[in-house]
Amino acid sequence: MWASSDPRIRGPGPDAQCAVPQHRKGPQSQAVHRSSPTLQQVDWEVELAVVIGKKGKHIKATDAMAHVAGFTVAHDVSARDWQMKRNGKQWLLGKTFDTFCPLGPALVTKDSVADPHNLKICCRVNGEVVQSSNTNQMVFKTEELIAWVSQFVTLYPGDVILTGTPPGVGVFRKPPVFLKKGDEVQCEIEELGIIINKVV
Repeated sequence: MWASSDPRIRGPGPDAQCAVPQHRKGPQSQAVHRSSPTLQQVDWEVELAVVIGKKGKHIKATDAMAHVAGFTVAHDVSARDWQMKRNGKQWLLGKTFDTFCPLGPALVTKDSVADPHNLKICCRVNGEVVQSSNTNQMVFKTEELIAWVSQFVTLYPGDVILTGTPPGVGVFRKPPVFLKKGDEVQCEIEELGIIINKVV
């Protein structure tokens, strides 16, 4: 979750949803399959991804970084119609279609990142910048997210926590803009690299 001028955005803790492993893909994979007739409003989201390296439960924020293996770039592709209109507005199905979470281009170990909360982050669709910000605008930092999530579930090595996306997603544009077949999405974070995904 990112800083917002709207006080309604921030609740007592981060919004959270889970995802299934098969929807994760590599950095050069075909990101979105539009062949499904149920996918009408597919959107982009660039996010900093935190990769867990050490098992833990009820982790204190002060101890959280000891459980982090490193960071990578995530493209949290989202089906807005399923997330916001269908299925009782539950987020799970809108985030977990096959191919919906490309990660990469590599796992960058935490000791190789100067400050994960001061990295330029951007998303481009067909070469046009649609999101541009810095991770210093995140409302909840990595340590807070790990502490929050580990209250409910045990974290294991290889688990991935996405940290939220900056402003600029398609659904909130006027008029809304959604991905279509043939589009190319580039998600980039300073020090971590870039992932490029075609919509098919």
